[in-house]
Amino acid sequence: MKTTFQKENNDLVMYFEGRLDTASAPQTATECEVLNDCQGHDIILDCSKLEYISSSGLRIFLSILKNAKTVGSKVRIRHISEEIRSVFAITGFTSLFEFV
Repeated sequence: MKTTFQKENNDLVMYFEGRLDTASAPQTATECEVLNDCQGHDIILDCSKLEYISSSGLRIFLSILKNAKTVGSKVRIRHISEEIRSVFAITGFTSLFEFV
């Protein structure tokens, strides 16, 4: 699993590449801590190269969302594959996130 962080306009963007599973979740969670300081910025989770997400990965996304909401920021997910979108649908996460 590889993550890349950058700012785009006024948004904080995290790119995910590979498999976000139980084995990669602890390191990925640490790498996503940069998003904790998001006040005044919205967050975009770019999933264009995300191949798989497990429940551990979903917990990371949920943690990012909860933190962002406490400071009034939005979290949007972009470029999600149909396979991963179905995981979000099955778990009810499609109602929690905005997809672009």
